[in-house]
Amino acid sequence: MPPIKELHYFDQLSRVQRASTPPPRDERDVRFLERLKSLSAQPGIDLENYARLFENKASLLSGDISPNYSTLSKDVIRRVVEYFPNLKLIFLARDPVERVWSHLSMEVHYRQIEPFDATNIDEVNRNLSRRGMLLRSYPSAVVVRWKRYVHPQQFRVYFFDDLQRNPAELRRSILDFLGADPDRPGGRLTPDHNSWTKIEKLPLTNQVRSHLAKFFKKELKTCAALLGGPARDWPRRYGF
Repeated sequence: MPPIKELHYFDQLSRVQRASTPPPRDERDVRFLERLKSLSAQPGIDLENYARLFENKASLLSGDISPNYSTLSKDVIRRVVEYFPNLKLIFLARDPVERVWSHLSMEVHYRQIEPFDATNIDEVNRNLSRRGMLLRSYPSAVVVRWKRYVHPQQFRVYFFDDLQRNPAELRRSILDFLGADPDRPGGRLTPDHNSWTKIEKLPLTNQVRSHLAKFFKKELKTCAALLGGPARDWPRRYGF
């Protein structure tokens, strides 16, 4: 994978503030970072030079993991898929209620938003109604938008529920879909490694949880019907 975890190229041309950048592991990383810096200085998306970022991997599998790509417009998605017809897409779907609360907790932790009273419904609504938050809070819309351009065999939806229940099996399934060897050792980290466990989440009261569930009621039911799998259980968590 690239030396930077989330490139944010297609949503922000990689012009993002990063707390730190891991030191290059080898000369390939050095060249990657140099090319990325040059690429992000351009005024718009350059698919040809974006592809060249990965030239040093030759025949090895490589990719770009950026959750914000779930918010890309139809025009950008169409351009990317047309340029990379063999591209394989993975979307990790999560219960909208759990996802939005985790997202808000992360933003407060990293001071991306001001701390707020998480027990106050009005304060929750104020942060929930931001456009960037809402764009990422409807997994059914994300899947429909991408599936319009990606061949069904090239697109796979996985679930955060499976990541929690059986991370090793989820890893195996993803690697198999990508055409990698799932039995090959994955390095120093175990499949269940989670660096986010040390981040304290905002307290979620029953009242706020119920409010969020009602807010996402229609989406929870749409996901159950459209995505299937673990999403079928999402409405029942909230009595729907």
